[in-house]
Parts: sequence; structure tokens; C-alpha cells
Amino acid sequence: MQTEKVIDHIVNWLKNYATNANCKGFVIGVSGGIDSAVTSTLCAKTGLELLCLEMPIHQGTNQVTRADNHIGWLMDNFSNVSRQPVNLTPVFDSLVAALPKVENEEDRFMSLANTRARLRMTTLYYFAALEGYLVAGTGNKVEDFGVGFYTKYGDGGVDLSPIADLLKTEVYEIGGTLGVNQEIMDAAPTDGLWGDSRTDEDQIGASYPELEWAMKMDDEKKSVSDFSDRKREVFSIYKKFNTANKHKMIPIPICEIPAHLK
Repeated sequence: MQTEKVIDHIVNWLKNYATNANCKGFVIGVSGGIDSAVTSTLCAKTGLELLCLEMPIHQGTNQVTRADNHIGWLMDNFSNVSRQPVNLTPVFDSLVAALPKVENEEDRFMSLANTRARLRMTTLYYFAALEGYLVAGTGNKVEDFGVGFYTKYGDGGVDLSPIADLLKTEVYEIGGTLGVNQEIMDAAPTDGLWGDSRTDEDQIGASYPELEWAMKMDDEKKSVSDFSDRKREVFSIYKKFNTANKHKMIPIPICEIPAHLK
């Protein structure tokens, strides 16, 4: 990959899109992970206004610290960057308290994890509307179009996706060129929705390089029977997520009314 040229291409694309949309800049949620670090740095390089939101919800200290350090680094290097902390923990807790009780709390863990992401999306759009910004998405190609590893109308609810055509390994390559803090480069990828230390690999069962390989094999029309051992396992994992999350990757189904009924 021609990393420097890719960076310039994305920065120019971001700037042109915002200018044509008559928007002053961007707002982004910074999580302490590589995707939001790279995306926020690319937005900062446009020279347009960039508002970085910190939105912890029972967040692990290490994630909060990495996010805080990254935003500080951005502000030291780009005069167009500002920050806004928004503690969503009490909002989340209030919502949970207002919802009906369930017999087994574990039954709603996934629903509550996705609720965290949707609260953050709502907060991003609040500031976007208030300031005339675009919400910048942080999803990469494997997450968005491979395994669908994001929350529908949560972190998937954005105005534009600057890195969605980049594989995770390519995002790391760009992060290294941009000078993203080493603590972020070294951190295991996590969606940060669970309040514990579980990683993306823990949840999916495969690493991003493995998923990128499986995505390539799927594009080449391979099937599970073409592989054995770990490759067979990884390809099966990929196909399972790709199939289950297909609804996130296609347009919302519309019930079209036949002309003779109108």
C-alpha cells in the first residue's frame, strides 16, 4: 500500500465532502483504539474543525487513559482540534433502571452492550447538529463488510466512513505513518462495550489477520470444504458472522406496494 498517498487521498476526500456538505468539520468518538485514533488524526489533518468526544460508560481505566492521551496528542499537534468529555455512565444506569427487570441478567447482556453504542451515537449527533459537524465513522473493511462487527444504529450510525475500505492491518500501517501513540498501536482491539477486558478476538474467535484471509477466500468463492484444521475453523467463523450480520450490510428492506393496490 502506498501509505502516504492513501493518507492524502482520505484527507482530501474528507475535506471535499465536508465542504460540499457545507459543514464546518467533524465530530468523532475517541475510544482509545486504533480505528478511532487513525480516523480522528485523518480528520484533524483536513484543517477543518474536529471535536473529539470522550464518552465512557463503565469504561476500563486503560481505555480511558489511551483515549485521553490520544486527544491530548492531537491537540498538541493540530490547532483545529478540541475535546469534550461526556460521562454517559449515569445516563446508561438510569436507562437500565427504567427498563423492565429480567429473570436472568445474562439474557440481556448483548442488548445492553448495543445500548451503550447507541447512546454514544445519539450524543455524537447532538453535537453534530449543534455545531454543524459531520459524524465521522471509525469502522474498517473487515468489521463493516466482512463480519459485521459493529452495532446497527450505534457505531454504525455515521455520516461518512473514511477508513471503511481499509483492512485492519492497513489501518495499523497508516497509524504507524501518522505517528499514533505506541500504547494504542500495541493495544489489543476491543469494542469497549462490556466493561471488562475482553478483546475482539475473544468475542469473534479469530484475529483480524485471520479474518482478512477468510474474507479474501470468500471473495474467491472458496467453501469450508476447501480447508482443513485452523483454516477451516477460521473460515467457518467468518462465514457464520458474515451470514448472521448480513442485515447490517445491505439496505433496509422496503415493502414495495404493487401498483394495482395503490
